[in-house]
Amino acid sequence: MDNVSLIRFFFLSGLNETANLRVALFFLTLLFYSLILLVNISLVAIIILDKTLHEPMYILLCTFCMNGLYGTTGFYPKFLWDLLSPVHVISYSGCLIQALVMYSFACSDLSILAVMAYDRYVAICQPLQYHSIMSKQRLIKLVCFSWMTPFCIIAINIFLTSRLKLCSPYIARLFCVNWIIVKLACFPDETTVNNLVAYLTIIIYVFHGVFIIWSYMYVIKTCVDSVENRAKFMQTCVPHLTSLLTFLVTILFDIMLIRYGSKDLPQTFQNFVAVEFLVIPPFVNPLIYGFKLSKIRNRILFVTIKLI
Repeated sequence: MDNVSLIRFFFLSGLNETANLRVALFFLTLLFYSLILLVNISLVAIIILDKTLHEPMYILLCTFCMNGLYGTTGFYPKFLWDLLSPVHVISYSGCLIQALVMYSFACSDLSILAVMAYDRYVAICQPLQYHSIMSKQRLIKLVCFSWMTPFCIIAINIFLTSRLKLCSPYIARLFCVNWIIVKLACFPDETTVNNLVAYLTIIIYVFHGVFIIWSYMYVIKTCVDSVENRAKFMQTCVPHLTSLLTFLVTILFDIMLIRYGSKDLPQTFQNFVAVEFLVIPPFVNPLIYGFKLSKIRNRILFVTIKLI
């Protein structure tokens, strides 16, 4: 059993420099997490309860918000607990599960954005075939693809990590990150397969990004000569592109920080970069869609007026 780690707990040291601010950070984080829950659950509930919104675009948006709830649940409850705890520890299995949740969430976000791009491509470039192409059966398959494929890919990465013998229980982050756990391996030669699978994962999701760009190139080309299509693009595609840009900026900063070193950077800055993809997209995306998509905006106004 030499390849089984003897480490049973990890120590998270990302909060070591914020001892005097933890109470303030706790209430600020609790407020922000509550807002994330509110905006995402509200949007999911509106789409589920309003039958006029049971269309592919809105169902994909519902999936997007549910994924945001899934990812933030993997971070915020544990982080809030750590802010009030003198010792920041997490079990070995809990750490691997947290890493699985966080990065399957991030990969699912990109997969859902790719499916959204495909949906908008069909809606604008092939409008007469839209309902036959984006049928209920195909929509279910696409939603399953956007959730299950990232989960399985990240699960393979986590499984390979679980086979390593680790020589340190200290993680200089606010949460568990697979690549940082891999770097704790006693024998770097044993991480070759982990590296190959990790880079393969990155390549797979780079192709997701290429597919999204390709889809929108065709959409923009189609919209140039049509006033109606330009209006449709501004109404439905701009929120998708905004979400994509927000996601890419936040996740790329995090990948660069993990892969290419962060020893010379202040811990506070590292923490900020590390949690961007768990703070900005889950909060901003529902607001973008809620205000930009007229059907959802009108439904929110209707509900608000009714409550008042």
